[in-house]
Parts: sequence; C-alpha cells; structure tokens
Amino acid sequence: MVVVQETGKRKTAVARVTMVKGKGLITVNNEEINKYFSNQYSVLKAIEPIFIADVDKKYDIRVNIFGGGVSSQVDAIRQAIAKCLVTITGKDDLKKTFIAYDRSLIVTDTRFKEMKKPNNSKARAKRQKSYR
Repeated sequence: MVVVQETGKRKTAVARVTMVKGKGLITVNNEEINKYFSNQYSVLKAIEPIFIADVDKKYDIRVNIFGGGVSSQVDAIRQAIAKCLVTITGKDDLKKTFIAYDRSLIVTDTRFKEMKKPNNSKARAKRQKSYR
C-alpha cells in the first residue's frame, strides 16, 4: 500500500494531506469535507484537482489544516491534493496539465501581508502633517 504525504500553503493556512488507495473518502480535520465547509463552492474548488487528473474515487484523502480563513484553507487543500496526485501517479504530464490549468496548483504563492511600520497607523498610510 502506497501512502503519500504533501503540504500546501496559502497565506497563513497550511494543509497536510495524506493520500492512500481506497474508496474516495475525503476528510478534513476528522470531519467529512461537506460538513467542514458549509459552502458547496468551497468543496468543489478543494477537490478540483481530482477531476482534472480523472482519478475519481480511487484514493482516500485525509487533510489536517490550520490557520488562515476559509478561502485560504481551500486553496491550501487544493494545492496539497494536486501535489499528492502528481507524486502518487508519477506522471510528469499530470504536473504539466496542472500548471497549464492553474499554476497555483503546484507552485506556492509567496506573497504575504505587509507589516505595519513604526510610528504609522497602517502598512502604507503615513501620519498627517499639520502646518498650522
């Protein structure tokens, strides 16, 4: 039995995915994916790489995720699942297909929130000057 583990990141969300051959069960933090994400759009976006790779119901997927908001978590899960599928199938064509479809499925986005500067109210806002 082959077990593959990969991570996906988006902003501050980190997803750790474990994929094994099975019946197609997807659990997120020990809950079904439909119960964890109340929005059906989020569920479909998270499992999108499975449909692109055309490996429906061949693998059981366990996800541990923490940090970030709902959208960031979905993107992190999506990326980790895509990386797992590339590793478990061993097809270089699948990696090229994912990158052609959406580069963020394989490559981590390195952007993050800009820090607040000292003596200013926000990251880019400057203090107002009064000349009176």
